[in-house]
Amino acid sequence: MKLETRLGDYLKKWRGTTAGSPPRVRGDEIFWSWIGAVLGIGLLAWIGARYFLPHDLHLMIGSFGASAVLLYGAPRSPLAQPRNLLGGHVVSAFVGVVCWRLFHEVPGLAQALAVATAIALMHLTRTLHPPGGATALIATLGSADIQQLGFWFLLMPATLGPLLLLLVALLVNNLPRSRRYPEVWF
Repeated sequence: MKLETRLGDYLKKWRGTTAGSPPRVRGDEIFWSWIGAVLGIGLLAWIGARYFLPHDLHLMIGSFGASAVLLYGAPRSPLAQPRNLLGGHVVSAFVGVVCWRLFHEVPGLAQALAVATAIALMHLTRTLHPPGGATALIATLGSADIQQLGFWFLLMPATLGPLLLLLVALLVNNLPRSRRYPEVWF
């Protein structure tokens, strides 16, 4: 096969498919997604401000916003299931802390290795959760407060935060007849 043909075939992939855009979502699905996100992120913000910030601890990290999209906006997604939510954040937090400790003198290397290794380990452990990549990244580029947590970052916020989001997902996603969560636990 000629190089030109292979290059042409490769570039054709960039066009995407003809599947069209995602389907419209019903109003009640939008409502329950909104309720879940308000309650889930609100709970983290309230508990964090009330009990953790006075002790210079953080319960809220940016990757939890992306987890909220999956948990409340796409609760049937395989990536939103409890194993993926909890495992993805914990595995990624561990990887992020290790990469920061080993490569903090070259931050860009620590960040790249953290995200790439987190993806690989989430695949290996069947816990792929896209916000986990952000959790690994946060461990390497977060504030000094985040980096000083060291391995405590795994517990607080990377385990406690997703557990609270999961609790809200269980409560909210099972209220309407049209929703069920989780699809699978493990």
